Amino acid sequence: MLEAAARPIGDAVTPLKAADRALVPPFEVMSILDRVAHMRAAGRDVISLCAGEPSAGAPRAVSARAAEIHASGLALTYTGALGIRPLREAVAAHYGRWYGLDVDPDEVAITTGSSGAFVLAFLAAFNHGDRVALARPGYPAYRNILRALGCQVVELDCGPAERYQPTPALLEAAAAAHGGLDGLILASPANPTGTMATRAELGALTGWCAENGVRLVSDEIYHGITYPADPHAPGARGVCAWELDRTAVVISSFSKYWGMTGWRLGWALMPADLAGAIDALAGNVALCPPAPAQLAAVEAFTEESYAGADAAVAGYAQVRALLLENLGRLDWGSAAPADGAFYLYADLGPQLAGFADSAAYCRALLEQEGVALVPGADFDGVHGTRSVRLSFAAGREAVAGALGRILRFQSRR
Repeated sequence: MLEAAARPIGDAVTPLKAADRALVPPFEVMSILDRVAHMRAAGRDVISLCAGEPSAGAPRAVSARAAEIHASGLALTYTGALGIRPLREAVAAHYGRWYGLDVDPDEVAITTGSSGAFVLAFLAAFNHGDRVALARPGYPAYRNILRALGCQVVELDCGPAERYQPTPALLEAAAAAHGGLDGLILASPANPTGTMATRAELGALTGWCAENGVRLVSDEIYHGITYPADPHAPGARGVCAWELDRTAVVISSFSKYWGMTGWRLGWALMPADLAGAIDALAGNVALCPPAPAQLAAVEAFTEESYAGADAAVAGYAQVRALLLENLGRLDWGSAAPADGAFYLYADLGPQLAGFADSAAYCRALLEQEGVALVPGADFDGVHGTRSVRLSFAAGREAVAGALGRILRFQSRR
């Protein structure tokens, strides 16, 4: 544990230390990004494929509006705790456009990134000690935030047979083993695998949750970044949990489809029984989301911005195809299907030989060839020591260059 200076209490000395709830592992991606920045500052040429960060950035209309806001000298004051009304209305209208859903702006909470939405949702929905299930492999921040809040994390071992997604059978077994469940975190498309739950699969999960009194939190931040055979088919952009059950909490973000990672803006659709709690928590935890980002983000819902984001997704599809074409040359093991998002999650297979684990492989690759990947143990503490996650959000040029370096790195061994 971390220890600080000691302080005297009477004749005794009591050491100061961090709270137990704070002793969660760091998010490995952020640690790798720090190393990448250090290497670049020292003059190294590094291709970073570790972060889920779209290379195109924000839509032009959003950036132009932000420039206008800052040039105007407008006083950027606090907004309402759940965001400005025009942005809440724009998000609500977006659900009508993509999903045919009638969403009231009062059901929308604008948050400081999807991360802020997860903190608020978990605080509002779960008590200390509640048992919350999530897929393994999965996004590590779910697990770490829940544990920091005192929840019991129940990991569901979701492998290729389940297409890396939870199933009612896995939930039933977990509930029996742990004396019931209180929550389920679902991501579709998922990070790190990119796999998606179909409408039928999501319907089965929402039905199981409803029958068992389990709160569903649906992470939909990669909606719109999908690679369907028919882009016009129902649910091609992803199926929203509110199409099936409005007791779920739906979380999304401007970071992925719109490429606005550093703007730190997301949202949640709040079920009626949690809306008051989320409102109260939001005002205490962050006061409000970033005001300039909110004002500019209204422009994300213009026809121009949708078209620009769709063009970026078409670019991801081309890079995804390039990766899939080169899997044989990489000589890695099995890879997740990557139906959506912009990640390739793969077992290193024979290329792991000579390394203690995938973390050692990634360290050597970064130091020797200047290519940053993420070791799988961050997403799966049981099986992930053999796997890596590669983000192809950086674009075709970066990925093509990285492929050449990886092949060169592997050929020297």
